[in-house]
Amino acid sequence: MAVARRRCRTAGRTPAGSLDRRERHPHRPMGLRRHTVTPGLNTTPNQNHKGTDVKSSLAEQKKLLELHTIDSGLARIAHREKSLPEIAEYTAVSRERTELSGRIAAELGELEDAKTELGRLESDAGVVDARIARDTERMNSTSSTKDVAAFESELESLYRRKTNLEDMELVVMERVEIAEAQLSATRDLDSDLEAKLHEIGTRRRAALDELAQERATLTAQRHLLEDSVTPELLALYEKLRSKTGTGAALFRAGTCGACTMSLTGNELVKVRSAEIDEVLECPECGAIMVRTEESGLW
Repeated sequence: MAVARRRCRTAGRTPAGSLDRRERHPHRPMGLRRHTVTPGLNTTPNQNHKGTDVKSSLAEQKKLLELHTIDSGLARIAHREKSLPEIAEYTAVSRERTELSGRIAAELGELEDAKTELGRLESDAGVVDARIARDTERMNSTSSTKDVAAFESELESLYRRKTNLEDMELVVMERVEIAEAQLSATRDLDSDLEAKLHEIGTRRRAALDELAQERATLTAQRHLLEDSVTPELLALYEKLRSKTGTGAALFRAGTCGACTMSLTGNELVKVRSAEIDEVLECPECGAIMVRTEESGLW
């Protein structure tokens, strides 16, 4: 007999009179995930069960909907902070000003080059003027006809050189004037862009301050709601929200408000048969399905 009993245990047979989990609870919905939390007890599921049953009053479950509304508002605020039109506008103007700074540098370089060339021409013209004055004085002080002829030839060449230098100076002076005007206009445009950036920045800060106030209000409301919900239920909500982004949603007209999946047939019957204080998760998205008077179940 002992050998027979050992063989029975080795084969993993269920002893006579013992029922499996489905037979022991024929009324339990198998397609829905349920959780029950008893304050003070460890809620970690064991290896032979998908989770412990969570029970919470209808009033507390409704507060999860308020939490979801607040969390959705906080998420919208975070999105608005990142997508403010002022952000894109500021970025575009900043890029335009960066490109303009390159133009300013190029135009400034062109102006400096023109001024350098003008200075060189003026210096060359000064050298020519000095030679003209010197040769003229020397020519006037000599009595040699040959020397006078040589000085006259040299002076003629110097005057041609002076005329050429003066013509070149006029051309370069015009370049300097044009470069100065262009640089001045570009700098004026840069000043306009700087003022525009300041104005956009002011609007952006005002918008962010407004969003910060909205966040502070919602955060304060959330803290009050957190204090009115049991830690166990709140922990479950936060856990599910971290996974899918939605911790709880209203179950209405046979549809989960989180993923919009409609329950039909046996699944809907199971929801209807669940106790009012049972916390049910959507079999599709896992969010808590909050049943209220709007759900059309009772």
